[in-house]
Amino acid sequence: VQLQASGGGSVQAGGSLRLSCAFSGGAFSSYALGWFRQAPGKKREFVATISWGGGSTTYRDSVKGRFTISRDNAKNTVYLQMKSLKPEDTAVYYCAAGRRAYAAKSPSEYAYWGQGTLVTVSS
Repeated sequence: VQLQASGGGSVQAGGSLRLSCAFSGGAFSSYALGWFRQAPGKKREFVATISWGGGSTTYRDSVKGRFTISRDNAKNTVYLQMKSLKPEDTAVYYCAAGRRAYAAKSPSEYAYWGQGTLVTVSS
């Protein structure tokens, strides 16, 4: 399995970005997908996750109402729509996949990881 994240960039506070993560090398619909982020000097933290069919999503509290995770099983792609961005959202964002990672917030539940895409939010 390979994951390729894209869509990062630099925006001002209040702006929006949509991250994409292309999945290949496996049965996409058999994997739960997640987004994590890591700011400089900090531990990697959970952002959002979506179930195999897309019917269940889970978010960290600080992004609820601003971020939306979705997946397109026909395109083997997972997305993270980010709105009302804040400087504290600045981080490298990683997508991850796991067969048993239903509603999982721990990185250890995900077997496969993308390379990360940088999001910078300026005030």
